[in-house]
Amino acid sequence: MTSKSHPPLMKKHSQTDLVSRLKTRKILGVGGEDDDGEVHRSKISQMLGNEIKFAVREPIGLRVWILISAVTFTVMALMALLFPNQLYEVVFEEELTTTSISIRLYGGALLSLALIMWNGLYTAEKVIIQWTLLSEACYFAVQFLVTSITLVEIGTMPNTAILLLLSRVLFLVVTLAYYYHLGRRVKKI
Repeated sequence: MTSKSHPPLMKKHSQTDLVSRLKTRKILGVGGEDDDGEVHRSKISQMLGNEIKFAVREPIGLRVWILISAVTFTVMALMALLFPNQLYEVVFEEELTTTSISIRLYGGALLSLALIMWNGLYTAEKVIIQWTLLSEACYFAVQFLVTSITLVEIGTMPNTAILLLLSRVLFLVVTLAYYYHLGRRVKKI
């Protein structure tokens, strides 16, 4: 038996063979654009998705605004809990005649909102940041209404209360602007 000698096997370098690489990528379904217009470099990234699309594009100053809100809510809550009579006197320019339990309850509610703000400051999830901003906006709207009704019932309009009302409207507008901007979908170019 004579053995036929086969020519030596030539290794095909598919990495350098452009046509072979393109055919392989086409069979795998990578390299082309998907429905979202994204080009995946591998089947793994195509299956797992692109983490960039999940990243939150935050508006400029959002974290600073949440930090300012968290600090303000915390300070106001502590003032309401520890010095309720003085807080009432500063806003309405008259002495508190009833019990201070309602101001302390207000302080407790503010402290709860402050904890939500602190949580919103350190999260990266868009939904949590949106709910944080929405809860802050609801607080400003309710406080504006309650303070306005109280001032009408009292019959006086102290300068500090007017300043408080104007600041609440400003804070409400800023918070809603951040909420709106965070909720918008970014158009792909």
